[in-house]
This record gives sequence, structure tokens and C-alpha cells, in this order.
Amino acid sequence: MSISHYIKDIGRGKDGARALQREPATDLLGQVLDGSVTDLEIGGFCLAMRIKGETPQEMAGFLDATHARLQRVPDNGLTTVVLPSYNGARKLPVLTPLLALLLARRGAPVLVHGTATEDRRVTSEAVFAALGIAAARNVPPLGAGELAFVPTEVLLPGLKRLLDVRRAVGLRNPAHSLVKLMNPCQGRALIVGSYTHPEYAVSMAETFALTGAHALLLRGTEGEPVADARRTPQMEAFRDGQRHLLQAAQDGPLASLPDLPRDVDAASTAAYIRSVLDGERPVPAPIALQVEHILREVQRQPTTPTAETTAVPEVSPP
Repeated sequence: MSISHYIKDIGRGKDGARALQREPATDLLGQVLDGSVTDLEIGGFCLAMRIKGETPQEMAGFLDATHARLQRVPDNGLTTVVLPSYNGARKLPVLTPLLALLLARRGAPVLVHGTATEDRRVTSEAVFAALGIAAARNVPPLGAGELAFVPTEVLLPGLKRLLDVRRAVGLRNPAHSLVKLMNPCQGRALIVGSYTHPEYAVSMAETFALTGAHALLLRGTEGEPVADARRTPQMEAFRDGQRHLLQAAQDGPLASLPDLPRDVDAASTAAYIRSVLDGERPVPAPIALQVEHILREVQRQPTTPTAETTAVPEVSPP
């Protein structure tokens, strides 16, 4: 098999390239994920898409291919909150684990998935490890109040390989958007999607609308799906693809700054998260607002009456 005929369409430069429809895009990415094409073809695909950019039809096709191959979290009769964590911390602490633990403490099943895409950033996986929460080695069932961090390669090894192409060529590819849009659950899920640049806000919103997604979208902290602890970002919900404004962005100068750790390493971030969970420090207001918006969106979908509530994993002492 070969994807060379697709590369001819998408690889003619920014002005000459032709976008793929949903079905051909599904076939293309399916071959890439299955490892049935050469490394040279994969490199050509990634560079061509980086220059051309992805359309919503292409992203919908890429999602179809991914969803057909994912190892998915079993249906729990609930709505699972999905937090894709791929950017990590550069200047600010990565507080995606704090968001996940706050949601689980309120009874939501929470799946965090991700992998390191740059060696110099601190990942959620490292922070979870510092909190005593190990990465899952398989895809676990999740009940109410349960949390798991699942590495990307556990969900789909081919997707992890595609993300790792960035280490060879130095550029992002469609997989870096795909992981923030996909649904790794067999049952109902609320995908918390995040972006760093305004153009990705547009493309992600269009893809959520096209695919009828149940999602929350915001400009996250350095690309992570958690609100910036210093300033509340705009938050939007997608209910069966229909867009709804939940929270306007905070304007004007900041009256005060939260007491965040100065260092962004995993140990310092974990210590800060423990102090917030223990009530020694307040939950940053933007993150507290995000928790409430997420829980309200979760409650909009019916749950199974027999679902049992279980405790969030305990955080190991420092």
C-alpha cells in the first residue's frame, strides 16, 4: 500500500495543494497509523500537511481512522472527562493534574492521556508520578471519582510514533491537533480541548462542530487543557457540535497574582498541588471556574442510576 497519491494532492505547496475529503483522509491516516507505509512517505505527509494546514473534513477523517484503532476506556454509563496533556510546562507549572484531581474529588471519572513531545518540558506524567499516581499500563475502566493517566502508546502505538516524528523533523504534524480532539472512551465523554494560537481555536471549533462533539474549548496554559491560573480565558462548550459561550475572557489589568511555585519542576508542582488539595492554598479562581463549567456540562448528560461512587487515588505524602 502507498499514500503517494495523497501526497501528490496535499504536497503542492500552500497555494497549489488540494484538501482531501473525509473518506480519503481516513484511508491515508489509517495506513500511517498501521505502519504500512515507508518512513519517507510519513515524512512527506507530515511536511505537506504542515505547509498546507488541516481542514475540518481532513481532521474528521483523521479522527475516524484513529477512533477505529484506539484501545478505548470501557463504557461506564457516565460522562468521562478527558484531558489531553501534550504540551507540558515551560514557563508556568503544568496544573493539568490539579484540574484532574479537583474534578475526580467532585465525583467525575477523569482520563488524562498524553506523552512528552519536547524533552525540555515538564509533563503531567512526571507530576502525577511525583504525586504517587503511576501511569497506567493498560486502558482501565473508570468509575465515578476515579482518575487515570494513560500514555498515548497504550491507547494507540501508531499515534505515539506519529507524534515522535516531530523529534526528527522539528515540526508539528496533524497528530498534535488530533490528540486534542479525539475521544478515547467507548461511552459518553467531555473532551477538554485547548489551543495556543487563535488559528487553532478556529480549526478545532470547526472540527468539533462537524463531528458533533461534546467538548469544552479554551485557550489553555501553554497549550495544556487547564485555565491559566492568573487570568480567566474564554471557555466555550460544544453540545452535539452546537457551540455555546460559557465564560468570557477576563479583561483589564490583574488585581493580584496567585501564589504559584517559582519552579516548574515536577516535585515543586506536586508540592503546590498537595497544598491546594489540602486547603493550605486556595484553588486559583480561573481553575475553580473551569471545574464548575466542566461539571455542569457533565451533568447535562444522563448517567446510569446504578453507578457507584469511588474515591480519588490518594496522593502520596511528600
